[in-house]
Amino acid sequence: MSPFARDVREGLTRHGQRTVPSMYLYDELGTALFEAITLLPEYGLTRADERLLQRHAILDELPGSLLVAELGSGTGRKTRWILEALARREPVLYYPIDISPLALARCRQELAGLSGVSIVGLEYSYVEGVGEAVTRRRDGQRVLLLFLGSTIGNFERPAAAAFLREIRDCLAPGDALLLGTDLVKSVEAMLAAYDDPTGVTAAFNRNLLARMNRELGADFNLRCWDHEARWNAAERRIEMHLRSRARQTVQIPDAELCCDFAAGETIWTEACHKFDLADVACLAERSGFINKAQWVDREWPFAESLWVVR
Repeated sequence: MSPFARDVREGLTRHGQRTVPSMYLYDELGTALFEAITLLPEYGLTRADERLLQRHAILDELPGSLLVAELGSGTGRKTRWILEALARREPVLYYPIDISPLALARCRQELAGLSGVSIVGLEYSYVEGVGEAVTRRRDGQRVLLLFLGSTIGNFERPAAAAFLREIRDCLAPGDALLLGTDLVKSVEAMLAAYDDPTGVTAAFNRNLLARMNRELGADFNLRCWDHEARWNAAERRIEMHLRSRARQTVQIPDAELCCDFAAGETIWTEACHKFDLADVACLAERSGFINKAQWVDREWPFAESLWVVR
């Protein structure tokens, strides 16, 4: 049984709320749909991230020679600004880290031709990839690790702190992490960002069912499922769900599973936690970093925070 099949089986047989891990949203089609989402007027997060990286001299806070690694680079579009600025100082060796060879190939393609930048993809999990990247530093070189786009918001809050401590344990004093975090804003704006009127986010979410059909032999009827975005005020997060329109039975042969769904029952597919600036500072402290500097976009409340290892 494949890891995808095992995770689907575990998540859909869970007592109470059924779920499928959000990483499975991002196959080739899902990644393309997400890239389209980032261009929607309702989804201001990516543009805010890019504005901060372009407008602020973030690297002035980190003089000296740097090895640059990135967790989940995507296409590398946002990273271009940092790499171009660094390459004006010295030649740059850049290590995007991702478990997906397709994602690494797209990143190399997007950033090909950047003067003074060499790209070496690391096909590892995040923690393993950081461990590998740091072994390649030169004497006197510090590591700048990028974790942009508020991907940290996809972790449950205790898991986010535990993950960041693991990352910190791979680094040395003086190394740095540039962390993107989406900030709390009006509920209306947050819900619209995850449920756009053109239906791109709905297609992105339903593609998870289509992926199970393609890869696991499932027989989900996509017309029997609605996309739903919820604001969970207690946890300060947006949740994406797929809601069953009617009572139905779904076969998933490769997961050795037959699922009965009640009308209105949901599969929880993604959590997107939102932060305030105090949260970010507290998370840095709990994870073994110093929150050295912070930049906030006011048009779409979003923060880039530069953490340095204590």
